Amino acid sequence: MKYSLLTTFLLLALIPVRMTGQPAHADECVTVQHGTFMKNGRPYYFIGTNYWYGGILGSAGKYGNRERLIRELDHLKKIGVNNLRILVGAEGPDKEPFRVTPALQLEPGVYNEELLDGLDFLLAEMKKRGQVAVLYLNNSWDWSGGYAQYLNWNGYGPIPYPSVKPHTWQEFMSYAGRFHHCENCLRQFEEHIKFILGRTNRYTGRKYTEDPVIMTWEIGNEPRAFSTESIPAFEKWIGEIAALIKELDSHHLVTTGTEGQHGCEGSMEVFERIHSDPNIDYLTMHIWPKNWAWLDIHDIPGSLQASIENTTRYMNDHMEIARKLDKPLVLEEFGLPRDEHGYGPAEPVTCRDQYYRHAFNHVLESARHRDVLAGCNFWAWAGEGRPASARIFWQIGDDYLGDPPQEEQGLNSVFDTDSTVSLIKKYNRKLLKNIQ
Repeated sequence: MKYSLLTTFLLLALIPVRMTGQPAHADECVTVQHGTFMKNGRPYYFIGTNYWYGGILGSAGKYGNRERLIRELDHLKKIGVNNLRILVGAEGPDKEPFRVTPALQLEPGVYNEELLDGLDFLLAEMKKRGQVAVLYLNNSWDWSGGYAQYLNWNGYGPIPYPSVKPHTWQEFMSYAGRFHHCENCLRQFEEHIKFILGRTNRYTGRKYTEDPVIMTWEIGNEPRAFSTESIPAFEKWIGEIAALIKELDSHHLVTTGTEGQHGCEGSMEVFERIHSDPNIDYLTMHIWPKNWAWLDIHDIPGSLQASIENTTRYMNDHMEIARKLDKPLVLEEFGLPRDEHGYGPAEPVTCRDQYYRHAFNHVLESARHRDVLAGCNFWAWAGEGRPASARIFWQIGDDYLGDPPQEEQGLNSVFDTDSTVSLIKKYNRKLLKNIQ
C-alpha cells in the first residue's frame, strides 16, 4: 500500500515521542529542585512509614500474605501515607539467630524467586494507590544479613551476633567494620545492585529504572564506618556506590540512609561530606531517644521532654547542613516505646503520640515555609499484625511487625488500633492543604 507524504507525516505524528534517555513518565518521578522534593509539578512533603517487610508480605509462598498487604496498603492510603521505606531483601542463609527470614539473596548472586516476585507485587500494588517507595539495598546491622553476611561469605568467620551471648555490640561492630576493606564484599554488593536495578517488574512490565513508583535507591540502612580509622574507606564507598547507581539509573533519587551525626562517628563534617557528593540527592537522619539514652524507659513520661528537646537540637543541626547544601532532608526513622514499655496494642501510647506530634509539626512548619525538612518515616507500621502471646522475640510463623527479629516484637510498632493512626491522618491532611 502506498501513502502520500502528507499521510505519512500524519501517521508519524500519532506515534508517541520518546526522547533518547528519558522515560515517557519522567514528569511522574520525584525530583529535587532547590532543596525541595517535587512530584507531579508540586512541592512534595510527606509523613510516611517504614514497612521493611512489605516485599515478604507480597510474596506468594508460605511467608507471604497478599491479602494482608492489600488491606494495609489501603489503610495507609486512607490515612494519607504515600511514602514507604522498604528493605529490598535480606541476605541469607535463612534461620540465622534473630535474622529476617526468608532471605532474598541466599548466596552471592543466588536469589529467592518468590521474594523477587513479592517485591514486584508490592510495587505494582503501591502504584495503584499513588504511593512511592524508598528502597534500601544493604544494612550495616545483622538483622537482615548486610555487612556481616558479606563478610561471612568471604571467609571472615562466624558472625558475632550481639544478641547471642557472650558476644557484645562492640565485638559485632568491629567485625562489621571490616566490610569497607573487603574488596570481594564490595564487588558482590555492586553485583547485587546491578541485578536489582536491572530487573523488570513482571506485573507492570516496567523496568525498575523507569518505574516512578520507586522514589529513591538508598545505599543502606544506617551505613557506618564503625571506626574513625575506616572513615576514608567509608566515604569512598558511599561515593562509588552513588556513582554506580546513577550510572545505571539516571531517573531516580539516591541517598545514603545514614542516621546523621550519630552514624558518622559523631562527626558533622563526615555527614556533610558524604551528602555533598553530586550523586547524593538528599540527606537523611534517624533519631532514637531510647537507644541514645535520652529516654529513661523506667520513667518515660518524666524523660519525654528532655527527649523532645534533644530531638529538636538534632533536627536543627542537620537542617542547617541541608540548607547549606541546598538539598532536602528526611527524618526517615524515629520511634518511641509505649507508655509502660510494653509490647501489645492494649497499652496506651500517650507519650509516643506527643513525640510523634512534635516530629510531624517540624515537617508541617517546613512545608509552610518551603524549608528543607521534606518528610519523615516513623518506625514502624505493624498494621493488623500482632505479637505472639507466648514470647517476646519473633519466630517463624509469627506475624511480621515493624520491629525486626532482634527486637522485642511490638517495641516500636504502630498497630492499626493505636491512637497514633488518627494523628498520622490528621497531619497528612494538614500537609496536603499546605502544598496544594
